[in-house]
Amino acid sequence: MNILQRIFTDYYEEIKYTLHPRDSEMENIDKMLNCGDPSFGGAMYVCTTCHNMKFVPFRCKSRFCPTCGVKYSQERSTRMAFKLLNCTHRHCVFTIDENLREFFLKDRSLLDCLFHSVNSVISRMFYKMNKSKNFTPGFIMVLHTFGRDLKWNPHIHCLISEGGYSDDGFWRNVKHFDYTFLRNAFRTALLNEMESKIGSSFKKVKAKCYREHQQGFYVYAKPNRCDPKTVTKYIGRYLGRPVIATSRVDSYTGDLVSFHYNRHEDDQINTFKKPFLSWILSNALSGTSLKNISR
Repeated sequence: MNILQRIFTDYYEEIKYTLHPRDSEMENIDKMLNCGDPSFGGAMYVCTTCHNMKFVPFRCKSRFCPTCGVKYSQERSTRMAFKLLNCTHRHCVFTIDENLREFFLKDRSLLDCLFHSVNSVISRMFYKMNKSKNFTPGFIMVLHTFGRDLKWNPHIHCLISEGGYSDDGFWRNVKHFDYTFLRNAFRTALLNEMESKIGSSFKKVKAKCYREHQQGFYVYAKPNRCDPKTVTKYIGRYLGRPVIATSRVDSYTGDLVSFHYNRHEDDQINTFKKPFLSWILSNALSGTSLKNISR
């Protein structure tokens, strides 16, 4: 039993009957707790030479499980790597205003707005380069509902080809991404998408976002030399990794859990020590209906 299984076993009844998590959350917790348990079945292997027998318990195959999540990530990376164009890609991150996070937490269906917005912005950016040619890039999007500190922070990671094909099959290399356009266009597209879903009650929040983010929402799109040789590493790191690795959990006393993470800003190690089960449930688990999107 790994440390995450110990933590969730100790708090199982409190989670289920006090916190009242969503069905998708309980489903993933149950899978993780029973992962590798021989009482839930397994496969028997026999060596045809020495006739030794080995019983291997079934695994849960849940992305929330630190063991199966890593395996999922590796398999996903391999499959997606074969679908990518053989060219340099750029890793971009689309973030949102902190005031919008609560909307996505209360209504998970709004998370689709992030995918639609990023899709429209990227497609529009390439279309503007030559409207008659209609250049189309290849890109993969993945939703993260949490940051490195495991706080609720929905954002989109996107791997975009530095180039695109026109309708008549002509390839054009693209080294310059228009940051100003990406920031402003993403802000506008997302706020319009959310208003269409939420209704007129969202107009005040929308106006506030325009006032406070006159330069648009932050989009990280700097060149990062993501050539074909390193693209699989990026896919594995951002598309399908477990919520938290057991190596990041430093200690567990029965009441408090201590874990660490590296901050993006300065790469410094930050350590937290707190009772965080209700926190990780509400912030880090996303619905099973959400999928990674490739184009």
